[in-house]
Amino acid sequence: MHSSSILRAACIQLTATNDMDANCAHAEGLMRQAIAQGARFLALPENAFFMRGSDKDAPAPYTVEEHPGVRLCQSLAKAHGVWVLIGSIFVPAPPHYDGAPPKWFNRTVVINAAGEIAALYDKIHLFDAMVGGDQHYRESDRIQYGEHLAQVPTPWGRMGLTICYDMRFPHLYRDLAKAGATLFAAPAAFTYVTGKAHWHVLLRARAIETGSFILAPGQCGHHPGGRRTYGHSLIVGPWGDILAEASEETPEVLVADLDMAQVAQMRRDLPCLQHDRAYKTTEDFSI
Repeated sequence: MHSSSILRAACIQLTATNDMDANCAHAEGLMRQAIAQGARFLALPENAFFMRGSDKDAPAPYTVEEHPGVRLCQSLAKAHGVWVLIGSIFVPAPPHYDGAPPKWFNRTVVINAAGEIAALYDKIHLFDAMVGGDQHYRESDRIQYGEHLAQVPTPWGRMGLTICYDMRFPHLYRDLAKAGATLFAAPAAFTYVTGKAHWHVLLRARAIETGSFILAPGQCGHHPGGRRTYGHSLIVGPWGDILAEASEETPEVLVADLDMAQVAQMRRDLPCLQHDRAYKTTEDFSI
């Protein structure tokens, strides 16, 4: 594949369940649709191949290399010469102490056009929150925090890797942009309540602040255990413009052409990444 300033990218919107085989088959069909539309970079959402139906559900303890979803994506990437971002899979985390309850990393996997694993990222910010007054989420009860920023060089520029709740932490995006990222992945399984209120404004703000493109593939619809996700997968431009948007309830393929030269132009015209200044605080002010 030759480098180009134009990237035809696809966000794959899914309604994943706790049946990994069914999820893999469904994702494969949608990825093949994206490839048929000429997409060269395919982005899948968070929890792409497994969505818990209850606290009793646990993903199979695959390593990254053994994971059937990863192997599927490697095969498609190599056969068609495309890049694939798996928004996240669950990978067992080592216990912190003897007898510690099992935890998992919520891990992004990026696969290059040769079918090789090009980058991994473990979700840093975990969703421990009360939603809608009665929906209590404690992601940290079963997920281990990631500790490292991650980005990956692609033929179209460096991509910063984030997952879902990370988008509420603008310094993460700013640090990645200052380190060279011109394109961000923000795969998600956003709750319906928070998505309806915050999804569009958060993603547009992160794009504007960094002068970057953002690919945000999401889960959609109703899942086992009564969970509902927001859908509305987005592809956002560096001016904060929405280039493509998916529906709320329906799995689908979202495709847009990204002119990566717009990032350099935006950052020249509005160089806010260069305008950070140190500031002083008073004695009674602490962070």
